[in-house]
Amino acid sequence: MPDDLEGVLADLRAEGDELDGLVSGLPDAGWARPTPAPGWTIAHQIAHLAWTDQLALLAAGDPDAFNEAVRQVAGDPVEYVDRAAAEGATEPPRQLLARWRRGRAALAGALAAVPAGTRMPWFFKPMSPMSAATARLMETWAHGLDVADTLGVRRPPTARLRHVAHIGVRARDFAFQVNGRQPPAGPFRVELTGPSGQAWAWGPQEAAQRVAGTALDFCLLVTQRRHRDDVAVTATGPDADAWLDIAQAFAGLPGAGRKPGQFG
Repeated sequence: MPDDLEGVLADLRAEGDELDGLVSGLPDAGWARPTPAPGWTIAHQIAHLAWTDQLALLAAGDPDAFNEAVRQVAGDPVEYVDRAAAEGATEPPRQLLARWRRGRAALAGALAAVPAGTRMPWFFKPMSPMSAATARLMETWAHGLDVADTLGVRRPPTARLRHVAHIGVRARDFAFQVNGRQPPAGPFRVELTGPSGQAWAWGPQEAAQRVAGTALDFCLLVTQRRHRDDVAVTATGPDADAWLDIAQAFAGLPGAGRKPGQFG
């Protein structure tokens, strides 16, 4: 996984370009196809990404404006997010696509320009530009998967999944907290097999609480794009087992996720 901002931004661009390739050739009617996210069409998915890119752009360049936007969201975050996606989905598809493209490009430039050592404001805690870029990649991958599932496209997994897995691991305590539970005190060991057979690991090797599986399945689980019953991810230890039931890599309230067997 790239350990510098330039490398993460390159991966973010590649992730966005891959999703762009899925939607750019769709007829207007195709943007209205319902996705696995209840109530969301393909247009909703792209509108949501465009909206969150804009929020990240504010966080990078205008923290006061970002904080004002957060105050508006705080009252009812779920309703606000859904409403923003619904509003964006009413745009003509070519216009929405162009807006998303402009936002992606502007955000990459803004993140690259943030002075070293600066922490950008975000919903739950400030982030570095590199963490912000990683989070945008995670969300682009997850919402891109919703689009791919809708279109019946199987996207080959790439090494960019390590960014998604990294956020999933780092968000362990948040997943417990947002579900009203005390995070475990002890460390976890997470061992994943990357798309080309790479061994990816987080946490001390001697940890009693352990998670193992393929990187793709772990990413599907922590973005709540597949039910736990449908992924090849195993837990050793009660705390690790409890985590896999509630794991989430994204900010915000827990989602409904996907039903067992929904994707065969």
